[in-house]
Amino acid sequence: MTSPPVHGSQALFPVVDGNLVVGGIALPRLAQRVGATPFYAYDRALLSARVAEVRSRLPAGLQVHYSMKANPMPALVQHMAGLVDGIDVASAGEMKVALDTGMAPEHISFAGPGKRDAELLQAVAAGVCVHVESERELHALARMGDETGLAPQVVLRVNPDFELKGSGMRMGGGAKQFGIDAEDAPRALALAATLGLDILGFHVFGGSQSLKPEAIVQAQAQTVALMLRLAEASRDPVRLLNLGGGFGIPYFPGEQPLDLAPVGAALEQALPALRAALPQARLAIELGRYLVGEAGVYVARVIDRKVSRGQVFLVTDGGLHHHLAASGNFGQVIRKNYPVAIGNRMDAAERAPQSVVGPLCTPLDLLAERMELPLAEVGDLVVVFQSGAYGRSASPQGFLSHPEVVEVLV
Repeated sequence: MTSPPVHGSQALFPVVDGNLVVGGIALPRLAQRVGATPFYAYDRALLSARVAEVRSRLPAGLQVHYSMKANPMPALVQHMAGLVDGIDVASAGEMKVALDTGMAPEHISFAGPGKRDAELLQAVAAGVCVHVESERELHALARMGDETGLAPQVVLRVNPDFELKGSGMRMGGGAKQFGIDAEDAPRALALAATLGLDILGFHVFGGSQSLKPEAIVQAQAQTVALMLRLAEASRDPVRLLNLGGGFGIPYFPGEQPLDLAPVGAALEQALPALRAALPQARLAIELGRYLVGEAGVYVARVIDRKVSRGQVFLVTDGGLHHHLAASGNFGQVIRKNYPVAIGNRMDAAERAPQSVVGPLCTPLDLLAERMELPLAEVGDLVVVFQSGAYGRSASPQGFLSHPEVVEVLV
């Protein structure tokens, strides 16, 4: 018997006989296969479908990069490497994972405001493209090029004089630790020329987690205009333009999925003039959360059911040490519940307000507060949706020394 579909993010996953199905496997069986709870599970079919959807909605020839800081699980990155045109990394550790996939080094980019000299040397030796964020990095790369006899692959990351409006996290505009301020970029280009560095192009990232297509369209138009101005100040032909990303996913009630149609239409209109002005340039966008966030779930088991002064608490073996974002302690100003369900009672009719908490000795360890959920018992499986991005790797797993969480790709 197949249950009727549910709404929101849960609708991406089938429900059969009351059980959520992830990667074609019913949740109780998947828990047995994993061997323990808690765990993260990522559905490879949903990952592939999301990349295909992005390609179908955006202009042909626009390169899609995976920003692996969203989820650096090696098996997942390997899967994504077969779907995208490039991988963006933010540390030498991530760079190793990306190189292990077999992705061509020149299609791996390394960004971040505090790259150590040892990391820069690794990137130069590997042939990875470094997105420089300071004049110090330019000097270091020139020195390393002389020492190794290798030509560093360099892109200038620029902090724009605008921001992605309505974004959940603003990465550009104003005073930022990211990139070189737009007004200082011509000076950085001149410095690169005196150092003998070949600047391949520019990278601008205005913000992340935007659900407003009109804001993304505006930011991309401003980004293109900025890059065209900077191209005039560069002695080198522009071969790469990275427009950043910013595409968001809905987490909370009332949020609507991002409509990619206006974004794709605006880019389609902008491309002819851009290609005429910079015919050698590859145009790329980098997406992390948007590609993987909705394809993942976090699963924990109820180990106790407590009633305190009329409020029901489902105590699980997982919590904020595994999923900091779902606890509301990863950027939320006012705490909101992620989408949560009882994964083995998806068709239950009777529901009641229940709070889901973890085993940690802190009131911050809260995964769901007074949510209408099926009546749950010890042994049931709690599922947190929208958990494919900034989950395990963004959480303090060492806190209170509980066991680490497992990840599987199915």
